[in-house]
Amino acid sequence: MAQHISPYHAPNFYADALAKGRHRDIVGGRWDETGRIQMEILLGAGLDPGHRLLDIGAGSLRLGCKAVQYLTPGHYWATDLSGALLKRGYETEIADKSRLSPAQLIEDANFNFPGVPDNITHAIAFAVFTHLPTNHLRRALIQIRARFPALQKLMFTAFLAPDASASLLPVKQPDGVVTHDTRAPYHMLAEDVLQLTRASGFAVDQHQTRLPRGQVLFVATPA
Repeated sequence: MAQHISPYHAPNFYADALAKGRHRDIVGGRWDETGRIQMEILLGAGLDPGHRLLDIGAGSLRLGCKAVQYLTPGHYWATDLSGALLKRGYETEIADKSRLSPAQLIEDANFNFPGVPDNITHAIAFAVFTHLPTNHLRRALIQIRARFPALQKLMFTAFLAPDASASLLPVKQPDGVVTHDTRAPYHMLAEDVLQLTRASGFAVDQHQTRLPRGQVLFVATPA
């Protein structure tokens, strides 16, 4: 059986899950708790209603259903590997659809951000790079830095291994998730994350905030 880079890349993954009404479950569970944490991260980074937010890997709008109510109408944009999942989130989770056009929900498999305007001020990728190999983080960072000249803050999460030797083995994270170096969920070394981020044109801080599943938060600022 072929190994895909993540469960989300397996054939028919989204079609099967959506057919079963599992649009909340497949983005990691703990729906309301995690959405609140994402909003807290953004508010802590200085997000105000007039800013323009890009939610990368937005899934079924776990964050979006909260951010859309906070931001000025039209100031939320979302991308995801699955356009169908974004659509289901819009249909079922956005209470006031006058605040968000479905045209601002964009399928994007390669971090090219097609159709997203260049005036984005804040971006978040929560539990995205935990399910992708390291080269995807590099590509995303380079693309974000190039595409969004008005960007003030980028927030993203990763699973970490404690040291180089341990990184070659499965690592049990603080919340019990077991991560790996060559299959999802993936872990990285903190120094690798920091170096990739700096090499892509950002200053970056690693935060100690405990996040769901044991993820670690990084906050990057264009250098």
